[in-house]
Amino acid sequence: MMSATADQIIDTADRLFAAIAGGDVETVTALWSDDVTVWHTGDERDNDKTRALKVIRWYVGATTYRHYEVLDRQVFDGGFVQQHILHSTNLRGEKVELRVCLVVKFGEDGLITRIDEYLDPAELAPLLS
Repeated sequence: MMSATADQIIDTADRLFAAIAGGDVETVTALWSDDVTVWHTGDERDNDKTRALKVIRWYVGATTYRHYEVLDRQVFDGGFVQQHILHSTNLRGEKVELRVCLVVKFGEDGLITRIDEYLDPAELAPLLS
């Protein structure tokens, strides 16, 4: 099977971020392979799909508004790197901005197999209190 094309990678990336912004965890689930691994800054180990989806569900539940401001996206063979600001509103109505860098890799089937997420954990504080 052939690797995902640049257009397929960009389309999947757009669908992924639209799904998270819209709180559509089912679409996120469908875009990730069953054996996806996700690592976040501060994690001691990779998360499996079940654990990573818990984080997405938590984030959707902790926010009333979500929007990705893409600063840069570079496609490479088998994935992409993206820098963005994730704009959110927490349950108290406070605006939260997270500056994030992601490295996302795809499998032969076009599904996401790995995500490495880099951010300043201090920027999460308004979502945790």
